Amino acid sequence: MNCGAIKQKLDASGAEAVIETEYARKGFALDVLVAPEQLVAAVSVLDAEGFFIEAVTGVDWLGEQAALRKEAEAKAAAEAKAKADAAAAAGEEAPPAAPVVEQGELAEDVLEAVYDFNHYDGLCRVTIRTRVPRSKPEVPTISQIYPGADWHERETHDFFGIIFVGHPYLVPLLLPEDADYHPLLKDFRP
Repeated sequence: MNCGAIKQKLDASGAEAVIETEYARKGFALDVLVAPEQLVAAVSVLDAEGFFIEAVTGVDWLGEQAALRKEAEAKAAAEAKAKADAAAAAGEEAPPAAPVVEQGELAEDVLEAVYDFNHYDGLCRVTIRTRVPRSKPEVPTISQIYPGADWHERETHDFFGIIFVGHPYLVPLLLPEDADYHPLLKDFRP
C-alpha cells in the first residue's frame, strides 16, 4: 500500500488537510481533516482503494481551548521562574518573561466525527476527521458506502448527538429509545 498515492488522491478530493504522521507514535499514517460536505468524497477515495472501516466516534472539544491556554501559561511561568532563579544565582538581572504562544484556535462549540480506516495489504491506517458546530451537529452518513458504519454512526449519535444525515435508521442503539441526552458531551449532567 502506497500511502503517498493515497495522500495525493485525498488532497485531490478536496480535503482541507492531509498530514503524514509517524505511525509508530500516532497509530495511523495519514491524518485527514475534511469539511462535512467533503466527507463522502474522501471516504469514497478510501473505498475505491480497498480500505475497510474500523471505527466511527466523536470528540467534544468544549473547554479544550481554555485548557490549552492554561497549560501554555503554566509552562511559560515555570520557564520564567527557572530563568529568574538561574539569573539570581549568577547575580544577574532576571530576563523578561516570554509571551505565551497560542496553540491555534479551536472553536469552543465544536464536535468532531472521527473515522478510522485500514487496509489489509499494507500498513496505511487513515484517520478522517470532520468538525461541526455543537448547535448544528450534522454530517452526512457514510453507511451507503460502508454498510458497517451504520452501527458506529448510531453509537456516535447516542453518545455525542451528532446527526448523520441520510442515515437509514438513526435510532438509539445503546441508550433507551426515549433518551433525549448524550452522555459523552462534556456539558452533560445526569
